[in-house]
Amino acid sequence: MGKIAFVFPGQASQYPGMGKELAEKYPAARAVFEEADKALGFSISQMCFAGSEEDLKQTANTQPAILTCSVAVHRVLAEKGIAPDFVAGHSLGEYSALVAAGALKFSDAVQLVRKRGQYMQEAVPAGQGAMAAIMGLSPAVVMDACKRAAEGEVCSPANLNSPEQTVISGHASAVKRGVEIASQSGAKRAVILAVSAPFHCALMMPAQERLEKDLRNTQLSNLQMPLVTNVDADTITTGDEAREALIRQVTMPVRWEESMRLLIDEGVDTFVEVGPGRVLVGLLRQIERSVSTLNVEDEKSLSTTIDKIAQTRADAA
Repeated sequence: MGKIAFVFPGQASQYPGMGKELAEKYPAARAVFEEADKALGFSISQMCFAGSEEDLKQTANTQPAILTCSVAVHRVLAEKGIAPDFVAGHSLGEYSALVAAGALKFSDAVQLVRKRGQYMQEAVPAGQGAMAAIMGLSPAVVMDACKRAAEGEVCSPANLNSPEQTVISGHASAVKRGVEIASQSGAKRAVILAVSAPFHCALMMPAQERLEKDLRNTQLSNLQMPLVTNVDADTITTGDEAREALIRQVTMPVRWEESMRLLIDEGVDTFVEVGPGRVLVGLLRQIERSVSTLNVEDEKSLSTTIDKIAQTRADAA
């Protein structure tokens, strides 16, 4: 049988009501939400289950909310006896992946990502930074558009998501120029994203420096299974490697397409998106259609995934 990878979503996968169904039905999931509330000193569970879209959109809330939801889903899968051979996470999702790999304590992770969100929010004054998604141009053409758009400002690829999609980040005016150049270069779509800060670019250096101090004071153990990092698109197995990757990740691009191709080369043929939304499933379809993609975010998707994996195992036996 082929191998299984769990992939964990990042920012923009949040929605009101996420995690509620599983928390009501499974004590393992509920315990994660309770632990998060305690670690943060406020009710992130209420925000996930019944909060407004507006509240969930604040980066300092989004990050712990998605992490908590993803870890809750992972705990339910673990109880059902479904474990991955590899893990990876998109940006913020790398923290969820490290919790799943046993390298990072959940209570530490949820406090870290809360601070990570605050630091990112505070790194660039509101309105000065922006991000945009460019569809239908190769990463190389987008890179060139960024160089031409910069004009002494920051404009660079932030998420190398798939052959079809690259997200760019930087100063608002430079990103706007990047969108215009990409459109003229034949992009299918080029749209400014509704995000509160320009993630994964040089403007995030103040956030990276602040987060580095917190990460140096956090215990990271060796991983129980390999993780593919965003920054290098390479597998790691030690806590020290994980820490360095999380530090550099703040200002560096997310090399998602390369990460997924590496997992496929390692023999992964089943990918399970663990947590809210289906963003990563969508990207995988653009990267490689031959692999099986599943997701777990509620009761229905949980039972579908359990059935499919049981079936695959039976066929392989």
